[in-house]
Amino acid sequence: MTTAGDPGSPVQVYIGEALARYGFGEGHPFGPDRMGAFWSEAIRRGLDKRVAIADPAQAAEELIHRFHTSTYIERVKALSKTGEGVLDYGDTPAFKGVYEAAATVVGSGLAAVESVMHGRTSRCFIPIAGLHHARRDMAAGFCVFNDAGVLIEVLRLLYGVKRIAYVDIDAHHGDGVFYAFESDADLWIVDIHEDGRYLYPGTGSSDETGKGEAAGTKLNLPLLPGADDAEFDRVWPEAEAHVRAAKPEIIIFQCGADSIANDPITHMRFSPAAHAYAAESLRNIADEFCQGRLIALGGGGYNRGNLAAGWCGVVESLL
Repeated sequence: MTTAGDPGSPVQVYIGEALARYGFGEGHPFGPDRMGAFWSEAIRRGLDKRVAIADPAQAAEELIHRFHTSTYIERVKALSKTGEGVLDYGDTPAFKGVYEAAATVVGSGLAAVESVMHGRTSRCFIPIAGLHHARRDMAAGFCVFNDAGVLIEVLRLLYGVKRIAYVDIDAHHGDGVFYAFESDADLWIVDIHEDGRYLYPGTGSSDETGKGEAAGTKLNLPLLPGADDAEFDRVWPEAEAHVRAAKPEIIIFQCGADSIANDPITHMRFSPAAHAYAAESLRNIADEFCQGRLIALGGGGYNRGNLAAGWCGVVESLL
């Protein structure tokens, strides 16, 4: 439901306490304050008056099942009740209500898909989203449910969308999306990330281009630690050409802000201008091929000033 802002805006932003709850306590880099940091800066820039503001929504369990296994979903629900234990090997602790919080990340993305596919808006931004490490059967790297994976499956199931472009500029390789769809010839992926020899999850080498019929549909562009805007400018034309070659029906953009300089857990040195430029470029491609349909997911980013600046730049470009 659209609640405020400019209901006639071409850009819808999902904001609300239920979405902010996806975060981990006790000094964890992915804290529940991340949405607030972004939204405070958005208000300072007047973006709250220029976008349509939509309420978060919780996904129906049967739609989460489109990507995740029943056994794994039941495990998340069990640990969500106790609030104890970890959902992977240690990076992703359980907390009370983690199932509902993670399902709200997914559900907000699904609400965005519905809004875009029914023509109620052209473009959406969900700040707490883009949990691209979660596997079909387990959590990984702060990611409980892989919202991007669910969106891709549901776009096909409910809307008959075939060709999808997934573009990821988070510092970490989006392994949970990449390997789930590595043999899928209709999901075209561009992933610009810090070289896996230096950063979790250690994957995403340039020779991984898709398997079988999907060979050539995946483009990994690993960059060395310290890669700056000049490096981004060097590789972006190849990324853009790949998305154009896909002729997508919709674009999903994971715009993780941990590739911006001075993030506490990565080593890349983009400025927020890279994120804004990528969003502008993808908006133009979406207008050309997809009737404007573009969904941007906040992704990582653990320096609060960086994520505020990077995500606001994305929203400004989408406008």
